[in-house]
Amino acid sequence: MLHHKAFKFRIYPTQEQGVLMRKTLGCSRFVFNHFLEKWNQTYHSTGKGLSYNTCAVGLPAMKREWPWLKEVDSIALQSAVRHLADGFQRFFKKQNDLPRFKSRKHPVQSYTTRYTAGNLAVEGDHVKLPKLGWVRYAKSREIEGRIQSATIRLAASGKWFVSLVCEADIQHLPVTGHTLGIDVGIKLLAVPSEGMAMDNPRYTLQYERLLAKWQRIMARRTYGGSNWHRAKQKVAQIHEKIRNSRIDVMHKQTTKWIRENQTICIEDLRITNMMKNRHLAKHIADASWGEMSRQLYYKAKWYGRTIKEVPTFAPSSQTCHVCGNKHAEVKNLSIRMWTCPVCFTVHDRDRNAAQNIKAMAL
Repeated sequence: MLHHKAFKFRIYPTQEQGVLMRKTLGCSRFVFNHFLEKWNQTYHSTGKGLSYNTCAVGLPAMKREWPWLKEVDSIALQSAVRHLADGFQRFFKKQNDLPRFKSRKHPVQSYTTRYTAGNLAVEGDHVKLPKLGWVRYAKSREIEGRIQSATIRLAASGKWFVSLVCEADIQHLPVTGHTLGIDVGIKLLAVPSEGMAMDNPRYTLQYERLLAKWQRIMARRTYGGSNWHRAKQKVAQIHEKIRNSRIDVMHKQTTKWIRENQTICIEDLRITNMMKNRHLAKHIADASWGEMSRQLYYKAKWYGRTIKEVPTFAPSSQTCHVCGNKHAEVKNLSIRMWTCPVCFTVHDRDRNAAQNIKAMAL
């Protein structure tokens, strides 16, 4: 089946290409903010917003008024308008807040361009981008399928990245009869109903002292100065290292689960509410349970697997998976091992929860 698949690579532009990419970021941001202002004025006066077509028709007039908009990729400017229209559509569906103005001070900047008449291509270790020509990239894997769009991003660490969205033919994996229940946690990142538990690498704690050191250095330097910016970039590089390490572990484990099991049962967690616990918020954020669910869902769609969820407040930890008795005292998180008072089965808290999640979801 055909699915959209993204391939992200680091790119190494020349000085001239870097200048042009920064110009494109600025122009895309300018167009987005310009039409957002018009959209807000129309919405407040009439109660209705503008459409994508109404804004896109106004782009030629903007280029006549501000000729420097002609220097950059025209499709990137159209994509900025498209992103604004999509943001308002989600707002009217109550899926997100009202779109906000973009700032040049935001640590991450990006723009998107689409495939048109061969303007996007890959050859060897170079990728062809509109207005930029051939840009060298770190080729870590082969690209599959037909390229449809490219997003160029400037990260807070100062590195440039390109994400190529391709339409790839992904075949379903052979059907298996295995079903797995997964209980997530902090001490152990994930405990399946069968097999080895997944340790929590706690990357934030590993880099905590180094991160605190460079945050102190940044705080002592003059705000906005060149030394301050260098320290800020170092802090961003440490955060990037933490994120990349965490994502790498997640991908390896979720791929293993998807390959070995036909049905995977998980909890429907309200992570935002759980983050309100100030004693556990940092550890919950470091665990990235939401990222694990996201990966499981899209990989299951790709490879013909099924994801089932149990309700948020299902008593998976308190219920004995052997006899079904509910033991309310287990609600205390400090209890890791407990004995069922009815059938006298000794339970590991997380393994028992995984077994219940599997049973409840099915």
